[in-house]
Amino acid sequence: MSSPSRPVTRLDKSDVLSGLFASWDAIDRAVDGLPDDAWDKATSLPGWTVHDVVAHVTGTESMLQGEDTPEADIDVSTLEHVRNEIGVLNERWVRKLRGLPHAELLKRFRETTAQRREALSAMGEGQWHELTATPAGPDSYGRFMRVRIFDCWMHEHDVREAVGRPNSDGLDGTDSRLALDEIAASMGFVVGKLGQAPEGSRVRLELTGPLSRTINVSVDQRAKVVDELDAEPTATISLDGLLFTRLAGGRMAVDHDAITYTGDETVGRRIVEHVNYVI
Repeated sequence: MSSPSRPVTRLDKSDVLSGLFASWDAIDRAVDGLPDDAWDKATSLPGWTVHDVVAHVTGTESMLQGEDTPEADIDVSTLEHVRNEIGVLNERWVRKLRGLPHAELLKRFRETTAQRREALSAMGEGQWHELTATPAGPDSYGRFMRVRIFDCWMHEHDVREAVGRPNSDGLDGTDSRLALDEIAASMGFVVGKLGQAPEGSRVRLELTGPLSRTINVSVDQRAKVVDELDAEPTATISLDGLLFTRLAGGRMAVDHDAITYTGDETVGRRIVEHVNYVI
């Protein structure tokens, strides 16, 4: 693969794997012991039940272990909630695994993630930092695995929301931190391209609650995430951190009353209305 126009992301392998394995453990805890009717509950993802979400994660990790993506019984590209080629691949796995009994699916999830733990733990540093295709564009395999943390972490909360099982372990784990790191890395794109913040904007996202952090975006020709702004923010958006992740993942509609804006409120509202960047 040719080199990308942006720097390749280098991430500590042990840190990322700790977060990825924790995200799989959290999904396991979220569904362990669920009655059959809970597995059939609809999630915030159109067309997907709790069973389907676990099938999706299982299918993706199976594919990354080298299994061929199954054929579907219908043309899944015609489904309303399938918007692109990645969605087609996801749906083919979901439909393939939808017929499994819930207990059998959980068994397969555990077996597949155990195989992935072994394979990833054995991976050398060279391959870990090697350029590869990722959902975020060409980047390191390590970045790809951080994207996997984001995906699995979001799906854990899809399940918990559907079945009413709050995360009793809190949101201060490695998986939460790295999932939010992955979301934060896309905020330049969200603020500049999707939110159309004008040249010279200085945008600050203030996340509150257990996922509290500050995300600064500077718009100079192109928008980019920066550690510190070189001037006072022209727009500040303050909201709960978990709410921010649900909006970024397209899991809920925007409620501006739950968000505080200071500075250029028009720009702030437009950014929030376009914060759902997930493909």
